[in-house]
Amino acid sequence: MVIDTLDKLAFYKGLNPLFDDVVEFIKANDLAKLEPGKHLIKGDELFVNITTAKGKTPDEAVLETHKKMIDIQIPLSCAETYGYTPLCNLPEGEYDEKKDITKLPGLAADSYVTCQPGMFAIFFPQDGHAPCISGEAEIKKAIFKVLA
Repeated sequence: MVIDTLDKLAFYKGLNPLFDDVVEFIKANDLAKLEPGKHLIKGDELFVNITTAKGKTPDEAVLETHKKMIDIQIPLSCAETYGYTPLCNLPEGEYDEKKDITKLPGLAADSYVTCQPGMFAIFFPQDGHAPCISGEAEIKKAIFKVLA
């Protein structure tokens, strides 16, 4: 997991060959003004979802993992907290191959981190994360999905 400010995202380009395309997309687009929905950047290998999610309490948030994709989550409208538990500390769960997600409801995260607008969180396949924790009713956010 990586947490940092958007102006530092380029420092992490070496972690994945597609991160350079994420940096260029963000430079060329105002994420807050993009239409909601899925925006393809490099087909199924790299895209961004612009969405408005319901704010949840830590107890309501569900830990999830992905096997094929890396998440770069960027809160746009308000602060967003993420629960975090390393995959090695999580039990096996039912994997949805089509959606590339394993959801593990009912588990509390080991720790929590908060991103303000202007920050990002990168979650790799080894990072269990529980997104959308906020005191706000809704969180507008960008979620880049990057082939691991």
